[in-house]
Amino acid sequence: MKLAIIGATGLVGSTLLKVIEELKVSYTELILAASEKSVGKSIFYNDKEHHLVTIDRAIELKPDIAIFSAGSAPSHEYAPVFAKQGCFVIDNSSAWRMQKDVPLVVPEINASSIDSSTKIIANPNCSTIQMVMALAPLHERYGIQRIVVSTYQSVSGTGKKAIEQLMDERANNEAIKVYPHAIDLNCIPHGGTFLENGNTSEEEKLIHETRKILNDSTIQVSATVVRVPVIGGHSESVNLEFKKPFELSDIYSTLNKTTGITIQDDPQSNIYPMPLKAHNKNEVYLGRIRRDSSIKNGLNLWVVSDNLRKGAATNAIQIAQYLINNQLV
Repeated sequence: MKLAIIGATGLVGSTLLKVIEELKVSYTELILAASEKSVGKSIFYNDKEHHLVTIDRAIELKPDIAIFSAGSAPSHEYAPVFAKQGCFVIDNSSAWRMQKDVPLVVPEINASSIDSSTKIIANPNCSTIQMVMALAPLHERYGIQRIVVSTYQSVSGTGKKAIEQLMDERANNEAIKVYPHAIDLNCIPHGGTFLENGNTSEEEKLIHETRKILNDSTIQVSATVVRVPVIGGHSESVNLEFKKPFELSDIYSTLNKTTGITIQDDPQSNIYPMPLKAHNKNEVYLGRIRRDSSIKNGLNLWVVSDNLRKGAATNAIQIAQYLINNQLV
């Protein structure tokens, strides 16, 4: 089984390699592709030196699975080329997420949407993944009518240069700005680009991807995305309005049974999820679970996860594992 990583030198690409090793993904050949400026360089991985190749060379090597983490433009151009020769493409960009015939997959929720014909599979936005992990089992049981979510997103979601800006500012060095303002000692209510309706592109992703993954276009979603001076791990304040009444004990019981979720909720002992503790972990952490008495059937959640792990690399590798375990490759 030939496995290709397209964009192997980026933050998500390097995390993909860590997760492949940790989850013991079985492959016979690993193909690492990167931009032209990186071609010829090598990565020492799993006791072997791997030379970086171009995307065109990766196509010639005919991988069975190609995981893309190189941005929307390369995904638009090259994903269909890989797919045409029978390769499964798992794409981390936003290029294919809202395409009607492309499944948007969080394996714990909707892996069954993958079959032998779905050669391009979209990985959702990092903020969407961690939120729907908590929402899916609750929606199935109580029916979600409305979601209000505010995110507190780490700079690693923007990339290496954003981390450099934060650390340069923190060290009082001259920083190359990725963001329009200083990020250290600041919060920036700006993720992606602003649209005519006042939302940002990142907020629109939370709205539309959530509906697609939960397979319910009637869910009302209001989202506000905020970038915060944290290196790794996204946090979310999520307010839910259900169609059906619930007991808090049943909420805990439902979430405790959900694969991939860990509850950390003992506020009297100062136990609750934090990005510092979620860093380099694959789980989604939930806490501050409490009833919202201001609305009928209201619930508040605090959701934290490592955006480079479950929010990107881990989710993609779990999709690859599904393909392998179900003998689709």
